[in-house]
Amino acid sequence: MNRCLALIFAILCASLSVASACTAAQSDWVQFTLENRSKGDIRASFREKDRRDDNNWSTNFKPADLAGLDVAGFRAAGTRPLGFALVREAGRLDCSGSGGNSTARGNCSFVPDEGFNQLLQSHGIARPTRKESFGLVALDVHRALIDAVAAAHYPTPGVDDLMALTAVGVTAGYISELARLGYRPTSIDNLVEFRALNITPSYVGGLARAGYANLDPDDLVQLKALDVTPEYVAAFERMGYRSLPVSTLVQLKALDISPEFVRSVETRRGEVPPLDELVQQKVFGRRR
Repeated sequence: MNRCLALIFAILCASLSVASACTAAQSDWVQFTLENRSKGDIRASFREKDRRDDNNWSTNFKPADLAGLDVAGFRAAGTRPLGFALVREAGRLDCSGSGGNSTARGNCSFVPDEGFNQLLQSHGIARPTRKESFGLVALDVHRALIDAVAAAHYPTPGVDDLMALTAVGVTAGYISELARLGYRPTSIDNLVEFRALNITPSYVGGLARAGYANLDPDDLVQLKALDVTPEYVAAFERMGYRSLPVSTLVQLKALDISPEFVRSVETRRGEVPPLDELVQQKVFGRRR
């Protein structure tokens, strides 16, 4: 994977508690546990086990997401048979076991969705292995995302790309909103970076209105990583620093040179100091 690998896997662990979610075992059964959570949610954990390793993922569900679960029985005192199905676009888990007192455990069968796999193939994406299918279910990858990637003319993603996109929260709507602005990051990796840094369509549009349209994706990443906002750019424009290169904006923000700081070091009434003087003052605490 690319330079975003560490970030993606950190998000995976933080948001889904996934341990090797992208590589599930090939056995015919999955172990599950359910636990009650606050606000009525149920924490479901799934582990598919084979001779080599254990793979598991966990997340919170609304009770209605666990189709067929006797919620009252799950929460009542005592022990009783319980079953449910978790149906996602990439496949389904059919689970049965026993529970009560707001806990349950048992086994599930896992079946990848054949229609979903055919959709992948129709877009030139290799048919997923069983392990990859389990990862697609764990992350809840949607058909709409696959269609949106193709409609925006991104390079054909791999299965791991689809999981990375979903892990950072890229949706079909996010892709189409960027496209409506005439903006398409040049690669899947850029798109992952965009969403991981929360580069929104409104942020891109704001920079365009400030005179920074059609920026290179790497420039946008640098600006957002340092929180260079359209308002920050506009403030420098109003002070007379016009059409500053992206590299200069990045340097100014990295040094915490704000419009307020500029005003504090003005040399003469009605004039603002040269940029190199601002840098000298900020770094060394004196004028050159």
